[in-house]
Amino acid sequence: MKRIYVLLVASLSLWASSASAQKVNTDSLKLVSAIGKDQLMLGELQNKIPGKTQEKTDAAQKAQSSANDNEKIAGQLTSDPQNKSLARQASHMASQAKRDARRARKAASDLDDLNKDIAKMQERISKEQSKLNKYAPAAKAAPATTIPPAQADSTQH
Repeated sequence: MKRIYVLLVASLSLWASSASAQKVNTDSLKLVSAIGKDQLMLGELQNKIPGKTQEKTDAAQKAQSSANDNEKIAGQLTSDPQNKSLARQASHMASQAKRDARRARKAASDLDDLNKDIAKMQERISKEQSKLNKYAPAAKAAPATTIPPAQADSTQH
């Protein structure tokens, strides 16, 4: 009877330890998968930085050029305020300068948003890495289950 009890306890402990090991393994695999996906996304976001930076620079230069052209036409219009053609050009240049300034602000905002997304993704990856590191020592330190030696049955039948 004791032998059956010992074997039953040993088999239950083996089953319980294997079930918990599978849970740890499943969770760690999910984390590894999530980290891989997030690192891929981070790489894609980082690859966008040069393009967004160039867009911001180009838009700022275009806005400055439009503002300079607007100032030039406005100066000409002050010397000849009755010139309808110059007034129309000045109005057009003012609209162009306004449009280019809006595009420059949007390009700067897009670059800032991209940098924020990159920072968030890096933080997320580091959090997932720390969670994964919690599983790694547990998997290494998981004790090997041993079956206690069966005691001799002292009862005689």
